[in-house]
Amino acid sequence: MSKKTDVIELTRKLIRFNTINPPGNEGPCAEFLGDLLASAGFAVRFHEFAPGRTGLVARRGGCSEKKPLCLAGHIDTVPLGGASWRTDPFGGEIAGGKLYGRGSSDMKSGIAAAVAAGIALADRLDSTPGLTLVFVAGEETGCEGSAYLATVPEELGEAGALIVAEPTGNIPIIGHKGAFWLDAVTCGKSAHGSMPEKGENAIYKAARAVLKLEQFDFGIAPHPYLGRPTLNVGVISGGVNINSVPDRTAFGIDIRTVPGLSHDALFRRLSEALGDEVMLSQSVSVEGLWTEPSHPWIESVCETLTPILGERPEVRTVSYFTDAGYLMPAFGGVPSLIMGPGEAGMAHQTDEYCFLEKIGQAVEIYTQIVAEWCGL
Repeated sequence: MSKKTDVIELTRKLIRFNTINPPGNEGPCAEFLGDLLASAGFAVRFHEFAPGRTGLVARRGGCSEKKPLCLAGHIDTVPLGGASWRTDPFGGEIAGGKLYGRGSSDMKSGIAAAVAAGIALADRLDSTPGLTLVFVAGEETGCEGSAYLATVPEELGEAGALIVAEPTGNIPIIGHKGAFWLDAVTCGKSAHGSMPEKGENAIYKAARAVLKLEQFDFGIAPHPYLGRPTLNVGVISGGVNINSVPDRTAFGIDIRTVPGLSHDALFRRLSEALGDEVMLSQSVSVEGLWTEPSHPWIESVCETLTPILGERPEVRTVSYFTDAGYLMPAFGGVPSLIMGPGEAGMAHQTDEYCFLEKIGQAVEIYTQIVAEWCGL
């Protein structure tokens, strides 16, 4: 017999866990989710990429003929920001058909909907391909949790398809750009500002490098859906006082890549373009996501969505990155979607909210997709 979860109340409970990252402190929330899933018969394993930075993998079912479906999400949220909230950001308040709170859209409503769908089908999953739920810590600061899991396949396990429940208003997203963040440093020699010829100015070296980056040619054609890769120098710092020649300058490079653009090859090209004056190191490397819209599973999901949404959805792409950038390749390049009940425009916003109707709708969507995957 299926079990029905009050998904709105579950979302409110998740919001009441303060998982702002940094520092994250996802452990208590992960343990709560793990206990809930274990009580529904899921085999739950916790993992940490650092002390207190806890995620979990929960499985039920499984057979040799077909790999399980994976529903995934992140437990952490971004800080509250400087503006005042009209509601308690950890209260889970409800008003006007909306559920308010930090993480309501990004993405504790998505996690709650995935859990509710899993619990509803739990007793029917045995002897089927099954369902795997992956909830990670540390997404908001560079996908540390999923990056860690990708290095321990015995913990992550296998999947035949992937849905990440990020906020999309329940519209399927088939692709996103990758993120490649680089730290750059130039070094010089300090001297008195009145005698610059006795020094070596690190800021001038950085300025030359930044101008080269402004003109950098990625050398690839635009992706038909995601367009061109982009490069932005987002931060720069150098020097300690006006009357000294600076001996060190640091700047950060944010590159958004498209599928097919190798991060390793790009790093080599940038290193060659900037030359010996610049020392480059990688801080974040998340691959882009892409599944062909004509893939049979994507077509099947869109057919499932049509009566629920009232029309056949047009698959879309986004420019931001998600945990799918690590999980999809870790699962062997399986067909993948980003799709969840939250509002993308509410992510990271003051007075963040999610529509109550979309949360219930997401439970129906996930339940049907899992049931179809498992032949129920």
